[in-house]
Order: sequence, then structure tokens, then C-alpha cells
Amino acid sequence: MKSFRAKRALRARRPSPQSRSLQVAMMVLLCCLTLSAKPLHHYVFFGMDREQIKDAKSFFETKAFEGAQIAYSWRQLEPAKDEYDFSLIREDLALMEAHGKKLWIQIQDVTFTPDRKNVPRYLLSDPIYNGGAAQQYNDRAPDQSNPPPAGWMARRWDPAVQERLHKLLFALAEEFDGRIEGVNFDETAGGFSQNPALFPKGFTHAAYRDGVITNMKALKRAFTKSIALQYANFMPGEWRPTNDKGYLRAVYNAARENGIGVGGPDLFPYKPGQMGSSYSLIHAVNGKVPVGIAVQDGNYDYINPKTGRRVTIGEQIKFARDYLKADYIFWCTQEPFFSRDVVPLVSSLTH
Repeated sequence: MKSFRAKRALRARRPSPQSRSLQVAMMVLLCCLTLSAKPLHHYVFFGMDREQIKDAKSFFETKAFEGAQIAYSWRQLEPAKDEYDFSLIREDLALMEAHGKKLWIQIQDVTFTPDRKNVPRYLLSDPIYNGGAAQQYNDRAPDQSNPPPAGWMARRWDPAVQERLHKLLFALAEEFDGRIEGVNFDETAGGFSQNPALFPKGFTHAAYRDGVITNMKALKRAFTKSIALQYANFMPGEWRPTNDKGYLRAVYNAARENGIGVGGPDLFPYKPGQMGSSYSLIHAVNGKVPVGIAVQDGNYDYINPKTGRRVTIGEQIKFARDYLKADYIFWCTQEPFFSRDVVPLVSSLTH
């Protein structure tokens, strides 16, 4: 901290050896981060907290932040059957364009609390859709005969539900394809318990795999100009690499074959679970399809196993760039990390 005492002014202007070493290390890091074979695009992830955007002064003033990733629930976008409401997207896109920023859309069909569902009401009430959404459970709870509920997911494997989702995608693309930077589905991870007696109607691990692939292909067919991307982190029914059933690998194979972007939530450098699951698959397809990785709430507190200390923003960027070969990082606004750590470092990358 600066000293305002005259006697210490000269001393304050002379950095200590430790301070000089830190400055040199930071300069080397910044140099390395900017010398990349391809650009790394930095976005801010606001999720469904749209009210934050208008007051996000640092976002609009930071040139290195190219745009915002904003999540919209299926229920918001289709309040009634075949009645679409894209007013929120239009409003956000206009705000981004007015500030020279871009918009990235996340379509939210899943929740992580048992009291909210993100699918349209007509899916819940018409029996043809088999409930529209499926109850998720904590699949790591000790008692899998009666695990606690953990949110809801659209029936991604159900052909009747898929038909409605695909119709939404093409309606969105008709207005926004090429105007937004990209659009992604939420993560593939799903908690359907380890007890088959609790599986939703028509659910099998293979059916879920096929449903994910069917839906992401439809996303790509709809959005031919904007980037179509699937968050693919874990899959029900397997745990890579020790119990690999090929479900997640099939998703990545389909993404590569169809030019669909991949990635996921949570940027945890060298975390064993992620390294054994999606990170190795992302690494294998880099350069072939777009890659987007999101830094979400809780990621800034992560302990880097390589250092034994809380991960730094520089370490997250380096891992995303050098190992995942990411094209996009979506930074969440969790404080104090965002203002204190993310904004200064990302800002420095443009200087």
C-alpha cells in the first residue's frame, strides 16, 4: 500500500527485490498470454442475472471483454405453445451493439433447485410430453434408494419434446443467426440417480446420449452462421476414464463430425475428475471445432493441484489456452474475484 509520509516517499518508490520479482513474473505471464497461435476471446457470463448488465461499468469499459454470455430459459422464450417471446434477447442485443459488444446466448432447459422448471408450461400439462421435464436427484448421496431431489431437466431424449425444442431453435435462428456470436446448450451432466427405479419414463443412458446428439445436430442445422456449441462435461451412467461406456466420447465424435463447438462449465486446471472426463476430449478435438469454457461461481476458489494454492486468473487463462486450446472464456461476475482479479488482468491483455 502506498505511504503518504514524506520520510517514506523515497522508499516507497523503490520496489523491494520481492516486488521486482513479482513485476517481472507478471510481465512474463502477460507476454506469454498475448503470444498465442489464435486469439482467445473473453466474454462475461451474466447467466440469467440480466439486471447486472446495465450496471456493469467495468464490462462495458474493458475493451478485452468482447461480449456477454446471457442465459434464457426455454420457458421465457416460449411462454405458450408456438408463441415466442424474444424481447429479452432483442433488448440485450441492442445494448451490446450500442457499446460495441457481442451477444452469446445460452439456452437454459435445466435447473438445479427442485422448486423451478425451465420448460414451457404446456410441456408440463399435455400428456403427450410425458411431463416435459424430469426430476433430477443427487446421484452422489449415500442412499440411492431415496436420494434428495436436485432440480429438473427437459426430457432431452423424448422425441415429442425434441420436436418442440427444435422448432424453437429454428425460430431463434431465423431472427438471430449471424447477429449473435454464438449459442450453446447447457451441460450434459444429469443426476438421474444410480437407482433405475427412479429413472424417468423412457430414459436409458443410451437414449440420453442419442438425445443429446440429436439436439445438438438440430442446433447446428438451425444456426449456420453463429457458432453452435454443446456444453459436454459428464454423462449419466459412466465415469471416465475408470468406467467409460463411450457416452461422452460419442458426443464429442458427433461434434467433430458435424462441426459443432464443445466445452462446458467450470475451468478447473488439472482437476482429476475433469481431466479424466471432458478435458481430455476437448484437448483431442482442439483446432477442429470451436471450444468455449465457462468460469462459473466457485471456480475462483479452486485449489490448483499443481501449486496447492488458490488458482490464479493467469493460471486459468494459461490452461484454457495451452491445454484446452479454447477459443472463448466466459468469466462469471462472482466478487471480489471479478473486479479485483479478472478485470485488471484481462484489461492488461489489450495494452
